[in-house]
Amino acid sequence: MSVRKLKPITPGQRFRIVNNFEEITTNKPEKSLTVGISKSGGRNQTGKMTMRYTGGGHKKKYRIIDFKRNKANVEATVKTVEYDPNRTAFIALLEYADGEKRYIIAPNGIKVDQKVVSGESVEPNVGNAMKLKNIPLGTVISCVEMKPGQGAILARSAGSSAQLTSRDGKYAIIKLPSGESRMILTECMAMIGSVSNSDHQLTVSGKAGRSRWLGRRPRTRAVVMNPVDHPMGGGEGRSSGGHPRSRNGMPAKGYKTRKKNKASNRHIISKRK
Repeated sequence: MSVRKLKPITPGQRFRIVNNFEEITTNKPEKSLTVGISKSGGRNQTGKMTMRYTGGGHKKKYRIIDFKRNKANVEATVKTVEYDPNRTAFIALLEYADGEKRYIIAPNGIKVDQKVVSGESVEPNVGNAMKLKNIPLGTVISCVEMKPGQGAILARSAGSSAQLTSRDGKYAIIKLPSGESRMILTECMAMIGSVSNSDHQLTVSGKAGRSRWLGRRPRTRAVVMNPVDHPMGGGEGRSSGGHPRSRNGMPAKGYKTRKKNKASNRHIISKRK
């Protein structure tokens, strides 16, 4: 993986840093695994805007991803590594020995024609999926389930990974990308290796229009609104508007919003940074 800086031949390219997409092997998705995706523009069924700063964006199709990896003990061959407009990570197209094709989140370092498999007693190689009870301690993992059979929930974005630190009875202790250590049932599945496209965080869009292509509309600062629109609005001139808070009055920047009696608190060993 690498990035490159463009020559400043236009204002929009002056600060732009782009991904080289060296891992990508094709630009045409598997047709049987793509479906149309409709956009709401942030409106609900009555047409009322319920989500601000959303709308527009380039037309795209959704790729159906296999987050469960429940096709056990059937070897698959990596056919392509592809860009997915719906996520920051790359995806890999697998063709199983029985002819079925599925997309998975591509791990870092995966190659075309590589063999991957999921199951109970498989080798802990990059791209393979196993239950946490069978993964060696200290292994870097990603695409981790939180409930058995639910499908991958944790560590799915570009470059992210978790680490299996220990096991205690029916629970495995995982160190998550946020720094939080958490207990997860050992029956949950995880993929070996970190997620691909680790240089995604180094890219710079270069211009506001590129955010519009991604479906993001301009964001209005709260302090320039009127008091009727936001708690931080109003005042003469450039007044700051008091303590930072959300539109409904919830304090921001350090205020803890997690409930003290949340049921999953007992599964957290140490909190995130």
